[in-house]
Amino acid sequence: MKNNPSLKGLIIAVVVFIGAFAVYNFFLAKKNYYLVDNPTPNTYYFKINNGSEGIISAGQFVQVDLQKGKNSIKVFDQNKKMLYDSAFEVNKIRGLLNIAHKDYYINEQYYGYNLKKDSLLLALDKTMIDGKQYYGGAKRFNKLYTEDFYYNVDEDYDQMIKNIQKVESRTKIFRKEDYLNYYKEYYKF
Repeated sequence: MKNNPSLKGLIIAVVVFIGAFAVYNFFLAKKNYYLVDNPTPNTYYFKINNGSEGIISAGQFVQVDLQKGKNSIKVFDQNKKMLYDSAFEVNKIRGLLNIAHKDYYINEQYYGYNLKKDSLLLALDKTMIDGKQYYGGAKRFNKLYTEDFYYNVDEDYDQMIKNIQKVESRTKIFRKEDYLNYYKEYYKF
């Protein structure tokens, strides 16, 4: 076979493309999954879509498989006494099942150049938590299922989002205590 520069260039381009794709998938891609979360000191048992029984201990979260569309869940206490049987609708590629119906807060964090965090925070709504006002307009959530967030309870906000030309935001769902700790650490008035 003759020395063909065009073929060598094509092979090098394909190898570089496959390498870049592999680096993205293994190190940079954000994984999408569904969580069952238990912020309480209790242990719960659950069955999703009449599948196998799952157990979630105090303070844990567990990844589960859900299908888009209608899903069902049965939740039992530590003595395996049924607490409730419910259905929920899955539309997105990530979500959180709040089997204890505890308070969560969905917070929106802003990124961008020349961002004045304090004045932006003061311009947003206030949220009442335990009789105290918190700036930033975090949305309270205590229903069974939500998918209205970008970062789940087990993920952290990105420190910086690169290559943005304007102010952008990302939402994250927090357990109540985690949100209060985040608020005290991140916002200093």
